[in-house]
Amino acid sequence: MTHKIISRADWRPSELEQSGRWLRVLTDRERADLRAAIDGLAESGRPMLEITRADVPLGAFGAVLAEAEAEMEEGIGFLVLRGLPMEGQDVEHNRLMAWAIGTHLGVARPQGKASQLMSDVRDAGGTYRGGSGRGYNTNAELDYHTDGSDIVALLCRNTAKSGGLSRLASSVAIHNALLTERPDLVETLYGLFPHSRQNEHAPDEPPTYMAPVYSLREGHFASRYLRNHIRSTQLMEGEPRLTALQHEALDRLQDMASSPAFSFDMWLEPGDLQLVNNHVLYHSRTHYEDHDKEELKRHLFRLWLAVPSGRPLCAALEDAYKSVERGTVRGGFKGRQVTPELLAYQARAAASLGMRDIPY
Repeated sequence: MTHKIISRADWRPSELEQSGRWLRVLTDRERADLRAAIDGLAESGRPMLEITRADVPLGAFGAVLAEAEAEMEEGIGFLVLRGLPMEGQDVEHNRLMAWAIGTHLGVARPQGKASQLMSDVRDAGGTYRGGSGRGYNTNAELDYHTDGSDIVALLCRNTAKSGGLSRLASSVAIHNALLTERPDLVETLYGLFPHSRQNEHAPDEPPTYMAPVYSLREGHFASRYLRNHIRSTQLMEGEPRLTALQHEALDRLQDMASSPAFSFDMWLEPGDLQLVNNHVLYHSRTHYEDHDKEELKRHLFRLWLAVPSGRPLCAALEDAYKSVERGTVRGGFKGRQVTPELLAYQARAAASLGMRDIPY
């Protein structure tokens, strides 16, 4: 189990800086085709939950998404698309753009207690640390972590007054370096850790689950790392206590991810779409100070997506993802407001992408 992972996602920041392969700037034609598609969709008045990829002809921009899909699953694990035509459009038009692009990539997964399929990433006064803390609605610096889906898509509308640097690290590179340094810690991370659902679980779900940080299936590596969720279980009665070696392994992983040797930092600009494979990358963000005017405040749209090309996952991740098979609708936080409309959307979206629906 504890052997080196061979993957193109095993990269260091210096390699990305030299190659520039992490960034794809849109051409005028690609921008125009995307703008036309979203304008037409907005004019139709079609509700977002009724939109599938067949309703969004992307023209030349479709080939860009194909590049991104290949890079996420078979390449470095992420791509930033720069120059999406958001200027001069209101918030809802920009939101529709994020949703429409998502329909071509995968099936949107619920992200919290409200079972929302898209989250507004902005400071709403939330608290990151604690038993129900989530980072997306705060301005706090975040631990390196993964989100609960195959892919996370972030479309940037506004940047902060200062701070809010986006940071990525290869979990594959960290795994391989740690294997050389401390194979005992790697073995520990393949074991099970308690995770809290942060008080956002559905009535038919337990508040916690067990899952490994590192896993392998059929040669496919995956890392699910949610330190804040693991930390929360240690404040709960009846949950397993972490061993000293588990604490050390988590500390070392976090230290490595945040070090210049592994962390690739970037400033996202308005019109940037960051697409990240959660199974091979960790992401983070620095603390930020926001603008006073509401219309200028930092604001991104976030989608969690189950994708057709998603790798098979090990059986120990089933409690976390609901399904571990390739090409299935999986991941997300079920939450407490799953509606018939949400389930109908999920079935339509899965069918449009040739995926198998696992309804919840």
